[in-house]
Amino acid sequence: MSTEFPSKNAIKRQWHVIDAQDLILGKLASKAAMLLMGKTKPTYTTFLDTGDHVIVINAAKVKVSGRKEEDKIYRHFTGYPGGLVEKSLKRVRAEKPIRLVEDAISGMLPKTKLGKQMFRKLQVYAGDKHPHAAQQPTALTVK
Repeated sequence: MSTEFPSKNAIKRQWHVIDAQDLILGKLASKAAMLLMGKTKPTYTTFLDTGDHVIVINAAKVKVSGRKEEDKIYRHFTGYPGGLVEKSLKRVRAEKPIRLVEDAISGMLPKTKLGKQMFRKLQVYAGDKHPHAAQQPTALTVK
């Protein structure tokens, strides 16, 4: 008996909307990562992208616990000597609130080509409007 794997045409992708207002960042990110990977589906396969599309709205209003607002540091390197840029979570939220959610979710996805392919199915918006109404996304609640 052989194991059956889903083909590209057999994978059914759904669209989900998650409202990030008053949600804890980590809980939101773990739920979105599970949907993007497809772990909630019976057809989940580790080496195939069987996940759904995820839309996150109100990313600017996401909560963090503890003292992370002041203590958490986001770092990136520009590539130039002395080019390490460090910003606090508070400053990142003021400049580009989408980055908070994107970084949290991408950190929970595989660090491979497959993970990058899964990350492309994520759309994050700072406000409460999104242009994906034609895809008829279903609203999802995170507890």
